[in-house]
Amino acid sequence: MAVAWGTRPEAVKLAGVIRGLGRDALVVHTGQHYDDALADGVLRGLGLPKPHVRLARPVRAVRAQQMSSMVGALARVFQDARPALVVVQGDTDSACAAAQAAHYLGIGVLHVEAGLRSHDRAMPEEINRRVIGVLADVHCVPTAGAAAYLRAEGVAADRIHLTGNTVVEAVTASLPAPAVRAAVLRRHGLTPGGYVLATVHRPENTDSAARLGTLLGELAELGPPVVLPLHPRTRERARRFGLLDRLERLRAIEPVDHATFLALADGSRLLVSDSGGVQEECTVLKKPLIVVRTSTERPEAMESGFAVLVAPGPGLGRSARAALADTGLAARLAATPSPFGDGSASERIVALVRRLVAADGPPGERPDGGRAPARPAAVPATSSGAAPVPAASPHPGGHPCIDRPTPEVPQQSAPSPPQEEPAPCSPSSR
Repeated sequence: MAVAWGTRPEAVKLAGVIRGLGRDALVVHTGQHYDDALADGVLRGLGLPKPHVRLARPVRAVRAQQMSSMVGALARVFQDARPALVVVQGDTDSACAAAQAAHYLGIGVLHVEAGLRSHDRAMPEEINRRVIGVLADVHCVPTAGAAAYLRAEGVAADRIHLTGNTVVEAVTASLPAPAVRAAVLRRHGLTPGGYVLATVHRPENTDSAARLGTLLGELAELGPPVVLPLHPRTRERARRFGLLDRLERLRAIEPVDHATFLALADGSRLLVSDSGGVQEECTVLKKPLIVVRTSTERPEAMESGFAVLVAPGPGLGRSARAALADTGLAARLAATPSPFGDGSASERIVALVRRLVAADGPPGERPDGGRAPARPAAVPATSSGAAPVPAASPHPGGHPCIDRPTPEVPQQSAPSPPQEEPAPCSPSSR
């Protein structure tokens, strides 16, 4: 089997899966984001070795050319290694490119964090999610809502596994010890519960001078100190738009590693961010979050009371001040479980991958000469998200991974809770 990734968030969320698969997995870095700090810092902090294969960074060009370059390079790696299964995570260009390369070679694709939908086609990540959703043979969904979205799009229920989100165990594993967290706060001159932590990096918030200026101004007026680890995109746009004076009213700091960010988030009173990952992490850290976006693919954070979705503008300040003034909010969130799982998602995914790879012996052949995934025994998803692994037994009926008809996609309706679901179509041994 192979695990492909290309960005820091993917490394964080796949760390438990990569560790669990151990020497059996070929780890491939796509070249999307790679530097010495990543290799020597993030990977070491996660307890991960350097990737077995590290592709060259795509030449800076239009996104279509970058994607084409990654797909071609990954296809050559997979053609040589012939893994039975390629694991991808999330909605990055790396995940989308790896899914395409594997699919074109007839190699099975397992998508971790499947089924998220923002319904905003202006987001590149939304297009990636939908493309991967079409190509994947196995969908590991974090929530019941994500499973319902996939079923509404025509994905067969027996391809969907409710595993939970690997972010829960990633945060638990990466959060520094109390003494280290206290040292981080002292280093930045902060007191626990006495500041707001903000992150801003999405193009929808940084590519408009008016929007970025309003956002920085609203943060500066909140009252408590606002710590802003400054993404390179945000710093460059602030300089271009003449907004550096707005940054001076905030505690703008250099970008920090994941563990340091978690320490700062854990000590904060309120989070403000346009990040998708922070919407998940806040539910593990039990911190309130203002999501500065017009849409989200993680509505569970809002439904459970951890987050509020606010469009960039004056509403940001109003919502943030309301959260800061709510004296009972911290206690309510402390008693609220994360909607993204119980911290065992990586274990479930590893067990599923191992069983799928070992299930049915040599793979079949597709008409194009590629490897066709063999169908495994059923693995029902329980209401808690756990996927028990029974002894393998042949699945009755035809082979849904070969020459399967394109399902009709029903009109979008309110998602219904997923029923107990058998195992998805899967690849066979490496």
